[in-house]
Amino acid sequence: QVQLVESGGGLVQAGGSLRLSCVASGRIFSINGMGWYRQAPGKQRELVARITNTGTNYYADAMKGRFTISRDNAKNTVYLQMNSLKPEDTAVYYCNKDGQYWGQGTQVTVSS
Repeated sequence: QVQLVESGGGLVQAGGSLRLSCVASGRIFSINGMGWYRQAPGKQRELVARITNTGTNYYADAMKGRFTISRDNAKNTVYLQMNSLKPEDTAVYYCNKDGQYWGQGTQVTVSS
């Protein structure tokens, strides 16, 4: 089993920044395949960014240049640095591994 625990969400004004963290535990062999998704009210869950199984980073187009995914292998932790936040970034952000395991989510609210 794999457990994912997110933290770092909160309320921020437009233009501000937040850093989310996701700590993985359990049967972890690699933190490749970990990523961030988000779900806004009334919308489908969407991919934000992920570390592919080859170790490269992938970003959804709307996040390129504003969000950065990074990793600390020793801590089994993946981070999402979010800059220049917009009200439309308001959502619950979820950590995911291998498309199978999900964290409980952390709320990000961006006020205008």
